[in-house]
Amino acid sequence: MFLKILILLSPLALFASDGGTDIVPRTINFLIFAAILYRYVATPIKNFFKGRSDEIVNTLKSIQQKVEESKKAKEEALKKLEESKILAKSLVEDAKKEAELIVNKIENDTKNELELLDKYHQERQEIEKRKMVKTVVAETIGSLFSRDIQTFDNSELVNIVMKKVA
Repeated sequence: MFLKILILLSPLALFASDGGTDIVPRTINFLIFAAILYRYVATPIKNFFKGRSDEIVNTLKSIQQKVEESKKAKEEALKKLEESKILAKSLVEDAKKEAELIVNKIENDTKNELELLDKYHQERQEIEKRKMVKTVVAETIGSLFSRDIQTFDNSELVNIVMKKVA
């Protein structure tokens, strides 16, 4: 430390003079002062500016990285959006097909049920006709038995029954 102070003050002692022009000593003193100042101050200033530059570079890198991540996220979101649109279209088409199948099934079931009801109705009509025929035949035979059967021959008996049935 003492050596540094001695070096700093040595130019003053060497070039001290009583008068006249002292431009050369002053210039040498200034150059020595500038060199000392540069030696002790330049390194911290360089370090400060280098640190500041590094900080700015790191900040820019992190911003660029975030921009790239944002772009990737945007691309992924757009891909998912397209996939969602395709899936939505597929679901709508499937729903339409399913609705059409359900409608067809209901129509077929209704048609089959109507056919069954019609068949059942026809069978019921046949059964009722048979009952009516049996009733008419029974009434006719009963009325015939209440009369004397020997007065009728077979052809007359068939004609009477046919008239009642028809």
